[in-house]
This record gives sequence, C-alpha cells and structure tokens, in this order.
Amino acid sequence: MLKEGFSLLAILITFVAFYPYIQSIRTDTSQPHVFSWVIWGSATCVVFLAQMEDNAGAGAWSIGLSGMIALWIAFMAYLQQGEIRATRSDWGFLVLALSSLPFWYFTADPLWAVVILTTVDALGFGPTLRKVYRFPYSEKLLFFILLGVRNVLVILALENYSLTTVLFPVVVTLACLLLISIAVYRRRVVSF
Repeated sequence: MLKEGFSLLAILITFVAFYPYIQSIRTDTSQPHVFSWVIWGSATCVVFLAQMEDNAGAGAWSIGLSGMIALWIAFMAYLQQGEIRATRSDWGFLVLALSSLPFWYFTADPLWAVVILTTVDALGFGPTLRKVYRFPYSEKLLFFILLGVRNVLVILALENYSLTTVLFPVVVTLACLLLISIAVYRRRVVSF
C-alpha cells in the first residue's frame, strides 16, 4: 500500500508540474517544438514499457503518464501549428530513440532500451542547461523542482529495484538538480 501511495503522489505532482505548461499552450503563450515533444513522449513511453517488463509496478505509473502527457503536448503543438521544423540533431535523437526498440528486441533485455533512452533524455538537457547558464531567468524552476521530487517518489514506489527500473528516474532527477543549481548560481552572479 505504501508503494501505491508514493506512486499516486508522484502522479499528482506530474499533473501539477505539467498543468501550467499545458495552459500556456492553450493561451498561445508557449509554442512547443512538436518534434522535441514527440521524441520525449515516445522515449518516456518506451521507458515505461521497459520498466513494466522488469516488474517496476506502481513506480512506473507516473513515468507512463508523463510519456502520454508529452505526446499530448506534441499533438497540441501540432494543432496550434507550433514549431515543426526538425534539425539534423532532432532527427538524430529520434533515430537514437527508435534504435532502442531493436536493441530491446534482439537482446530480449529491456535494460538496453532504458540505457539508450536515458542517454537521449540526458543529452536533451544539454541545450537547456546552456540556455539557463546564459539566461538564468529563462526557465521556471518550479517545474524542474516538481519533476525531481516526482522522480524521487517514483523510485520509492518501485516494486523491483534494478538498473532497468532505477536508471531513468535517477538520471532525470540529477539533470533537474544540475539545472536548478546552475540557474540559482547564475541568478546570484548575474544580480551582482
């Protein structure tokens, strides 16, 4: 029962974290990049499936929800005629993300899919980290704080602890902490 409680709290935080962003799309104050959200959504959904394959149980529910929300954001962005152009690196990330499925199939081990997709997700933080360093007020830190807390709850809710089930939420939590740390440090430096 405790694991399910952590998972339900993680699901609640997922909704709280994404709600303002979805509202900003509806009011045309945000124009998400369709391709990026397709990559994030599909990658997160595959991580969810890999975690479920490795008996993550309730701990994976919030990851699955995040993947579905990301795909919904991609769909909303498409309907809104958001940014659709894709660069070579966008295509590279998509191909890398999709390569996780054959690795999983041929090795019969979901860990390979999680390793590839976690790498894609971590690399995806790169441009945002660079942007936050240059423009420390350009991101709402509450989203990344909530995402980090949500992932700690995901880890606590896992019913099976293995590299397959733990890797993705740990790396995303560390990436969020790094982004928050850079933003807080740069905000102090810039304000002087």
